[in-house]
Amino acid sequence: MAYTKSKRPYKKEYQKQKARGEHPDRMERQRARRALDKKGVSRKGKDVSHNKLLSRGGSNKDGYKLESPGKNRSRNGKRKKSVKRKT
Repeated sequence: MAYTKSKRPYKKEYQKQKARGEHPDRMERQRARRALDKKGVSRKGKDVSHNKLLSRGGSNKDGYKLESPGKNRSRNGKRKKSVKRKT
């Protein structure tokens, strides 16, 4: 819903986010972005993708990489399928 007649309640939204338990994951994402910025990597047009999803207990220690937004968001918690090769 757009806030056209009143200001957006950022403080209230932040408190709701903390109550839902989203705050630690958000901070972990922010640390990953800052680490890439410190290395001098250009993140323009890319998402930081964690190898193990933060929603499934992952962290920056499990690793992260830059990925296109479409590829990162389309995965939506799905695991990579193993490819069976014919011999």
